Amino acid sequence: MIRYDVYYALTEALDLPRRMADSMSRMLRQMNGVETSHPWLRATAGLLDVMAIGGTTHRRPPYGIDAVPVGNRTLPVIEEAVDVRPFGTLLRFRKTDAPVQPKLLIVAPMSGHYATLLRGTVRTALADHDVYVTDWHNARDVPVAAGRFGLDDYVGYLIAWLEAMGGRNHVLGVCQPTVAVLAAGAVMAQARHPSQPRSMTLMAGPIDARVSPTRVNDLASSRPIAWFERELIQTVPWPLAGHGRRVYPGHTQVTAFMLMNLHRHVAAQYGQVSNMVRGDWRAAAAHRTFYDEYLAVMDLPAEFYLETVARVFQTYDLARGALTYRGQTVDPGAIRHTFVFTVEGELDDICAIGQTSAALDLCTGLRPSMKRHHLQLGVGHYGVFSGRRWTGEVYPLVREVIAATS
Repeated sequence: MIRYDVYYALTEALDLPRRMADSMSRMLRQMNGVETSHPWLRATAGLLDVMAIGGTTHRRPPYGIDAVPVGNRTLPVIEEAVDVRPFGTLLRFRKTDAPVQPKLLIVAPMSGHYATLLRGTVRTALADHDVYVTDWHNARDVPVAAGRFGLDDYVGYLIAWLEAMGGRNHVLGVCQPTVAVLAAGAVMAQARHPSQPRSMTLMAGPIDARVSPTRVNDLASSRPIAWFERELIQTVPWPLAGHGRRVYPGHTQVTAFMLMNLHRHVAAQYGQVSNMVRGDWRAAAAHRTFYDEYLAVMDLPAEFYLETVARVFQTYDLARGALTYRGQTVDPGAIRHTFVFTVEGELDDICAIGQTSAALDLCTGLRPSMKRHHLQLGVGHYGVFSGRRWTGEVYPLVREVIAATS
């Protein structure tokens, strides 16, 4: 694995050439004020475009949600930082002149990408809800003086942010954070906390990674935790704000996922040149949008990454009843007033069928009428919370659960 200081030097050195390639590609596409009709210019523009997006960045993409339809009106949307902490911001998408709507906290994964990966999830939910998002910060930008950030801290942030939202809340956790969401709900129930969420929607997450293990699960459990710490954890170099902090680099995570499907990514780059040659500007723009987001990476605090691997994917603490929070055993059976809704994808090769619905068995204190499961046919991991099936088939069920429990 490439050393972090070497990686940082390379990305800094390549930043200007990539920007130049992007500018030249745009110039060639727009010669004479219109998209060029010359095939060789299109091909050159395509090659330059592939070069421009051919590497990771650490710049958080914008959410780009300026307005949303609510009923028969279109309302402006303003991003509002409700609570700013060293490792994350509670971000609210406030709609001007909106009616009173159920408050929904969307919990994004801390897994190498920014929370903007859930842009489509947020945009869909905004029409019917007062939406908040856990906007996690890049660990390499957090000074060492801010301290550590582990799994307990993640759960603590969720509890604090539910308090900041003011009660009568709903939570939707996507993928990795479903464990922390269920743990936070259990801790709040055990403490009879007044800000316990009315409903928790857990989507495509490893509540019990022992069930039908996927390739991702096998990789996480194939080596001792000491190997992960020795081989994958690096130190942030100077002059970054977080220099000296130990992290799991985002570029390592994204590289690993790309290598799992290398042929698809290579074919996509060839396809981008072909898009340009054919003059399919819509497909070319979609390609750029996807890779601008996919290659925008963030580092994870070493403590959080190692504890997640160990406690979620190796010892399965929550599923075995052994998870603790600040020394206290986490008991999902204490949840009695929060509706729990689990969602899984039929074709999910990251989080298999049964891993998320295991949460329903853990919530022994809930009546059957307070539990629900949905298996979405025809979608993989990302299709559960983004795209056409999410908008047209999954989201209406989430909206129904929230409306029924508000």
